[in-house]
Amino acid sequence: MNNSLAVAAVVLLEMCRRKDIYVLFILTVLITGLMGSVTFFDDARIVRYLKEICLALIWLASLLIVIASTARQIPAERESRTIFPLMAKPISRGQVLLGKFLGCWFSACGALVIFYLFFGIAAAAKEQHWPVGNYFQAWSLHCAMLSVVVALTLLGSLALSSVAANVTISAVITAGILFLGRHLNKVAAQVGDAPGAVLSGLYYAIPHLELFDVRDLIIHDWPMIAWSIWSIAIIYALLYAGMLVLVSWLTFRRQSIQ
Repeated sequence: MNNSLAVAAVVLLEMCRRKDIYVLFILTVLITGLMGSVTFFDDARIVRYLKEICLALIWLASLLIVIASTARQIPAERESRTIFPLMAKPISRGQVLLGKFLGCWFSACGALVIFYLFFGIAAAAKEQHWPVGNYFQAWSLHCAMLSVVVALTLLGSLALSSVAANVTISAVITAGILFLGRHLNKVAAQVGDAPGAVLSGLYYAIPHLELFDVRDLIIHDWPMIAWSIWSIAIIYALLYAGMLVLVSWLTFRRQSIQ
């Protein structure tokens, strides 16, 4: 585990050096300024609309940054040939993959802390209250969802031939699950027969990332989710991420590092 954490620390440092992570920070600052500029309207509905737009943008930005940064981890090691001295050390391929996964995931969660903190301060200044519990649940479930996306993209970096192909396919799969995943079972019931069985099986097989989209907790100040349900959702995401990392390890151990 120490080896994996060492690899994760290297990934975190790399992410800090790159510009990707600062895109999220700049977006946070812009959102904060936007939230502060609506005082003139003095309309709670406008604030809710802006909160919805801002949270949608941060979801989009976080997905793009996570997919792009994770997709280049293994290919970049191969292209720069730094994977050879890495594998020459007493570290297994599984530890390398786990370290890459943890590094990308931790960096994404850390960036989201910055966003939710700035966003919460701006919203609290406008609305005179800050439902910290709602923000924590929204942030933690967002992070749990990103763990699945990181694991999926990491698997794609081993199964696909290029970074561009991996980024495109991972983004399409993630968007498809978020927007269409919840409707597969309904379509399967209407189609019936063999196609319906395939769609129904796909419905139960895919990770339902849309379940982690709880932006309405912040936008409409809804009551917090029961902690038992929150815990089940976190475990659900981590199990899916763990299975994807396991498949990535089984794939990586059969591949040549050339």
